[in-house]
Parts: sequence; structure tokens; C-alpha cells
Amino acid sequence: MKGRIAVVVMAVLLVFYLVLVGWRAVLFVQSGDPVGILIGIALIVLPFIGAWALVREINFGIRCERLVKQLDAEGALPVNDLPSRPSGRPFRDAADAQFPQYREAVDAAPEDWRAWFRLGLAYDASGDRRRARSALRTAMSLEKSAA
Repeated sequence: MKGRIAVVVMAVLLVFYLVLVGWRAVLFVQSGDPVGILIGIALIVLPFIGAWALVREINFGIRCERLVKQLDAEGALPVNDLPSRPSGRPFRDAADAQFPQYREAVDAAPEDWRAWFRLGLAYDASGDRRRARSALRTAMSLEKSAA
């Protein structure tokens, strides 16, 4: 629940920031100064990029949450019994020790979105966020094509 509240707060703050930047962009364009107009045009583009990124990240989170609930209902979520730091993050060496079983599951069934999703969770536990997101996106793509 805290995660959702944090997402909503960050989204509201980002929207507020984007509105302020957009307003300043209009003022720059209305200044009539060539440099001001160029800055204004650049600032007009930034809110669109920010809005696109916000929507994309929220969509990613919603889709991940849906797949977690589905795996949980099937009893297919991996057990999180890794020793962890006080922050809650698992120790990397313990996560790395469990990683090969998830990699082998994907190698054995490369079209199984469940295996890819568990691999994404294993990458995340090992601290490799880029590969974790890539594996989770692959899982989402496979699940969508299977549905």
C-alpha cells in the first residue's frame, strides 16, 4: 500500500512540475526573443516526454502487479526466503546462489511467461534492475500473446 501511495504522490508532483514547465515554456515563446522562443519550444517538448514516461511506468507497474497476483493465485510465486538487509533488500550473494535455477527454467521453456517473470524477480533480487525490467517486459509480452 505504501508503494501505491508513493507512486500517486510522485505522479502528482511530476504533473505539477510538468504544468509549471509548460507554463514557463509559453511565456518564453511569447517573449518574442529568438533565444526565448527556442527555449520555449524545447520546454514544450519536455512535458510531453515526461507525460509519456509517466504513463509508461505506471502501465508497467500495473501489468507487473496483475501478473504477480496471477502467479500468486496459481501458487507459482517463488518463495522469498533469502536473508536480507535491514532495508529489506536481499544479500546479493544469497540471491546469486538461487539465480541459476531461474535461468535454467527459462532455457528449458523460453515461451513460458511465468519462467521469465520469476527470472525477472531473480535479477531484481541480485540487484540487476536493467535485466530485471527486460525479463519482466518479456514475460508481459509472452503473457499477452498467450491470452
